[in-house]
Amino acid sequence: MATRGFFGRRTPPELADRIPPGQYLEEGFPVLSAGPTPHVRTEDWSFTLKVGPRPVKRWNWDEFNALPIGKMTRDIHCVTKWTKLNTAWEGVLVDDILADAGIEPPTGYTLAHAYDGYDTNVPTADLVGGKAMVALRYEGAPLTADHGGPARLLVPHLYFWKSAKWLNGLQFTERDEGGFWELRGYHMYGDPWKEQRFTGD
Repeated sequence: MATRGFFGRRTPPELADRIPPGQYLEEGFPVLSAGPTPHVRTEDWSFTLKVGPRPVKRWNWDEFNALPIGKMTRDIHCVTKWTKLNTAWEGVLVDDILADAGIEPPTGYTLAHAYDGYDTNVPTADLVGGKAMVALRYEGAPLTADHGGPARLLVPHLYFWKSAKWLNGLQFTERDEGGFWELRGYHMYGDPWKEQRFTGD
């Protein structure tokens, strides 16, 4: 059952254009997960791109790291009401994953899948055009397990539950299928600037 029992702090006026409504500035990086933290070794890690149930391409850790590595510095917003500014990430843009697989976005909807069984839905348009990446490093260091290492999805313009930790694949779907939190009352899209936290927001 989703709850609205969140408490925040006042936004500094000079940051009002960067901190969405209902959010407060966080200097740390809180660790929030739906369950226990999996510890995935890079030698065991793989990433699979699917169209429906059909695998299109699979990469191991070395193959994935051989793809173009980009950088992205963005503000991030958690549904529990904290916002962290200027977070610095390195990883592979979803655009470059598709290019390496030799495909254009085949459907309008995508499910992100993780090693712990977690999944979340993201419109395909929100993953391409330089908007999202599979992040491998944070602030110049490999991602720790607590923050989703060895690889996590990064979709910084949506609430951070959409940036699935411990990512192991993206699956294009014909319809918008809710993931773990969406099936438990969270919003299907999750725009921080519209406060789309829960179904009906």
